[in-house]
Amino acid sequence: MAPTLMLLFLCQAALYTTVTSKKVCARPLVTEGIDEIGLKRVYDVGEEVILRCELGYLPSTDAVRRITCTGTGQWTQPELTCSPKMCPIPEPLRPLTMGRTEAPFKTVLNFSCDDGYVMQGANKSSCLPDGTWSDSPPVCKAVNCPLPKPLRDGRIVHDRPVTTSTTMYGHGWTYECNPPKAPSYERGSCMADGSATEPPVCREVSCAIPTAIPNGVITFAVMRQHSYKDKVKYACNEHYVLDGEAEIQCQNTGNWSTKPVCRAPCTVGIKRGRIFYNAKKLWIADLKPNRVLHGEPVVFYCQNSAEKCGYPVASICRDGTLPIPECFEEPSRTQYTLKPKSLPSEIAMCAASPPASPTSAARPA
Repeated sequence: MAPTLMLLFLCQAALYTTVTSKKVCARPLVTEGIDEIGLKRVYDVGEEVILRCELGYLPSTDAVRRITCTGTGQWTQPELTCSPKMCPIPEPLRPLTMGRTEAPFKTVLNFSCDDGYVMQGANKSSCLPDGTWSDSPPVCKAVNCPLPKPLRDGRIVHDRPVTTSTTMYGHGWTYECNPPKAPSYERGSCMADGSATEPPVCREVSCAIPTAIPNGVITFAVMRQHSYKDKVKYACNEHYVLDGEAEIQCQNTGNWSTKPVCRAPCTVGIKRGRIFYNAKKLWIADLKPNRVLHGEPVVFYCQNSAEKCGYPVASICRDGTLPIPECFEEPSRTQYTLKPKSLPSEIAMCAASPPASPTSAARPA
């Protein structure tokens, strides 16, 4: 009995092998945009599939859409490609798209408004299969605030006329207290959260007796404590230059605004050579007095030895210091006296100045 059972088992195994060794094709792999709905997991040799583009995609022109399962278990090569439809980007958004005028199907535009603005409309829009947008771009409208509360012991001065019972985000105003009082803060505005600045407190404020500045004088002031918004004016001694506002004011903090500074003149620190100053080319001995004001430029002359030409290098007086360019070489007394025509200031000027090196910028006078 056993041999018969063994033979029957072998026959069944052979039959199973014959059936299952038949070649088939797996589900075809398709590129983006080709419709996969309806595709089976397994196909027999000789079966055909007609490929189609998904909704929202366009087929390539004159493409073969039919593929066949071959005896090798492979599909014939499809020639169909599907490109997404394009949605034209709305004109108002094009400055933000870096030159792009279209966006492909399935693109989503997300919108947001700046602080202080409220969005009216959808906060996003999608490119639809028919090449249109699901929603129009929204509008950002400025937040409205109620008018500021009245100021006790003072008044409110708006930056621009107010004709309604509300103000828009960004609109500002100034608080003014009745003299001699000063507001604890001077400015208010309609804020991003839709609220107006709370009014300040009006209080007595005074500033200390104004003090002098080095190399300068007070030209207009009474030497006493001063009230809010009182002013004091300064000027500099002769040949000193005022740096900053000449007039300072007593502020609501009880402090004066920043005082100006008197900047010192400079001396041109060479004994021999020629300079260009105040629109004139001068021998240093002819600069009388030897004085350059703060902020004024002085041009020195350097020599390009390789090209045998001269070139100008400017330096600026900064509060008593006039740096001498590193490239400047003061001539000897003999050269300066007997061969002045050979100096860099007198020979032909170079077509272009050589680039400055880290070690050739300037040296103190």
